[in-house]
Amino acid sequence: MALSSILSPQSPRFKSLPPLSLYIHIPWCVRKCPYCDFNSHEARGDAPEQDYVAALTADLEAALPLIWGRKIYTVFFGGGTPSLFSAAGIEQIIEAVRARLPLSVEAEITLEANPGTFEMEKFRAYRAAGVNRLSIGIQSFNATHLKSLGRIHNDDEARRAIDIAREHFDNFNLDLMYGLPGQSVAEAGADIDAALVYAPPHLSAYHLTLEPNTYFHRYPPKLPDDDTAAEMQQAVEARLAAAGYRHYETSAFAKPGKQSRHNMNYWTFGDYLGIGAGAHSKISFPDRILRQARHKQPKQYMEGAATGNAVQESHDIGGDEVGFEFMMNALRLNGGFPLVLFEERAGVPLTVVLKQLEQAEQKGLIARDHQRVEPTALGRRFLNDLLQIFLGEKL
Repeated sequence: MALSSILSPQSPRFKSLPPLSLYIHIPWCVRKCPYCDFNSHEARGDAPEQDYVAALTADLEAALPLIWGRKIYTVFFGGGTPSLFSAAGIEQIIEAVRARLPLSVEAEITLEANPGTFEMEKFRAYRAAGVNRLSIGIQSFNATHLKSLGRIHNDDEARRAIDIAREHFDNFNLDLMYGLPGQSVAEAGADIDAALVYAPPHLSAYHLTLEPNTYFHRYPPKLPDDDTAAEMQQAVEARLAAAGYRHYETSAFAKPGKQSRHNMNYWTFGDYLGIGAGAHSKISFPDRILRQARHKQPKQYMEGAATGNAVQESHDIGGDEVGFEFMMNALRLNGGFPLVLFEERAGVPLTVVLKQLEQAEQKGLIARDHQRVEPTALGRRFLNDLLQIFLGEKL
């Protein structure tokens, strides 16, 4: 036997498979935001809704052998701007899912919606179609900051979108950003206060970062300095804590029992099938973990899906990668994870990452006992440095 095979980490092995979610990507938007690095494409005229629904259905059909007999616990329509599609189109997709997969009767079905691409009847129809949770991309209630972010809605439209959503959905999320061009600490706090007026069950507050392959990365705006951004973060977290929100993940805050079940499945290293242009999948089998990526360009994706070739890349996660991939997700949770979850979801023994856990603990980035691991305040602040410890072993 070769020495390399003796030393190489073992492949994952599972006694039972993780929970399974479904992600559905709709790639079009009215206008590409200058900070956005998601797989989104400006719609030139009307998006080809019916052709895309047909492609999603064919893609799902082709993927069924990978997930035979497994129940779907959450569904998430992301983008792009899924609310560009008609309620009838969204209903067709949900019906196609129900016809092919055992969908939990209590499934959380989320749709991302942006102010400016909605109206009252559409929201009501989304709810009738089976969507039971909305995630609304507000970003800011300040007209000047919305303009600097390239958003197509104004502050009045943001407020009206929330009013309409509240009429039809008990469960919804508001997306906000801070650290915006020209933003002050007071203005960041004012956005949180404006959101709290609506008592959202869930709120996401992201720090604006300049991502590669975006307009802002090529032409950087003047952003608040690091000290000001840190002060904004502290103000945001303090306001939300005082209002009864639990800061359960790096950028996520929820009322008790209202955490995003779909995202929690990601963060606890559950499985997900992703369909749609550029969608990614992670699917576990008794003896391996498969990752897939669909074609990113909508036209290429639709052509591929029609012939059973929607997948562009496919590979197994090696035993030397799975520890880092688990930590990259689970250490985003402020409460960390129980140790038993690592072996259950990663499929390898804890000894694979024991040396890295000891190193992270010595640096004060995690706290652990015989039951749990959780990032410390220092670890949450320097999350990338914490993850680098586990990435080093992978490399």
